[in-house]
Amino acid sequence: MPSTQRSFASDNYAPAHPAVLAALTAANVGHAGSYGADPWTERLQESVRHHFGEAATAYPVFNGTGANVVALTSMLPRWGAVVTSEHAHVHQDENGAPERVGGIKLLTVPAPDGKLTPGAIDRFVGDLGDQHRAQPLVVSITQATELGTVYSPDEIRAISDHAHAAGLRVHLDGARLANAAAALGVSLRETTTDVGVDVVSFGGTKNGLLFGEAVVVLDPDAAQGVDFVRKMTMQLASKMRFVSAQLTALLEDDLWRTSAAHANAMATRLRAALSPATTTGEVPDGGTPAAPSGLTFSQPTQANAVFAVLPRAVAEALRADFAFYDWAAAAPDPVTGDERVEVRWMCSWDTTPEDVDAFAAAVRTARFD
Repeated sequence: MPSTQRSFASDNYAPAHPAVLAALTAANVGHAGSYGADPWTERLQESVRHHFGEAATAYPVFNGTGANVVALTSMLPRWGAVVTSEHAHVHQDENGAPERVGGIKLLTVPAPDGKLTPGAIDRFVGDLGDQHRAQPLVVSITQATELGTVYSPDEIRAISDHAHAAGLRVHLDGARLANAAAALGVSLRETTTDVGVDVVSFGGTKNGLLFGEAVVVLDPDAAQGVDFVRKMTMQLASKMRFVSAQLTALLEDDLWRTSAAHANAMATRLRAALSPATTTGEVPDGGTPAAPSGLTFSQPTQANAVFAVLPRAVAEALRADFAFYDWAAAAPDPVTGDERVEVRWMCSWDTTPEDVDAFAAAVRTARFD
């Protein structure tokens, strides 16, 4: 049985959106061609071209790790390497899949706010042509980042221009691309194709899909043999219509934006409910007085994640009623010496204002002393 405990652990915890389930039911009629030779996958291609540009092609896969492995493997020769953030999902949370499955060397750089800068690429560009070094041929960024921050289109354009000038391609891990685009108020194309991204791993599972993501190739010259890589990495679905139907449901009628914008709004509500009152004595977004001073925020809330630091004992007490993850150990309280932890609170398409308010109330009434 599913847990009745309300989760702020991950948008992966949320159920599938009813519109996605309806699309699956509609696709579950009669026989259809396998391995993508079906009307649903053809319709998906039309939707992808509408959202990403006429040159875009989608390759549906089972999951986000698979999307990243397929994308990066198709973008690189055997001697190629990827420049990415120290926080990148491909580096921290995929159990070495890019290295083990794709044979890809990852070259990580510090990114305190989760975002790469053009200058960070230069750390490895000098290795180009050196036979003793893995060749940095792709830059991979995450939008929204693993720390909940969001690249502006101008920031991505600067990275793309810098990378392309050095002969590198640009991959975007878009597990939460919908949340970033909704937060920025831009189209999917405006934060990918129009700013020089070459290949996207487009996420669906964190935004209401039952399963499924897609590798979206924006520049056909940037990826080679995607069909073959997808098959050999075990990401080719025989009944692809059931992946494609879900992705199409997400893209059509802008369900991707509606769901992501709601998740973002719930994170903003949570942040406001736990933030200090304004100088006029009002509390942002209709919240109530702030949590005790033992709680601080460690990153800006720009999409659907809230990162906070609080006493470990408080985090453990809250977890009795609400699921969420510890992100990293934090420095002890400078006054009491108590152990503290950085936590991540995620909101999803089905998070309600009542969920947020109940959680915020629990945080505010927790014993911080």
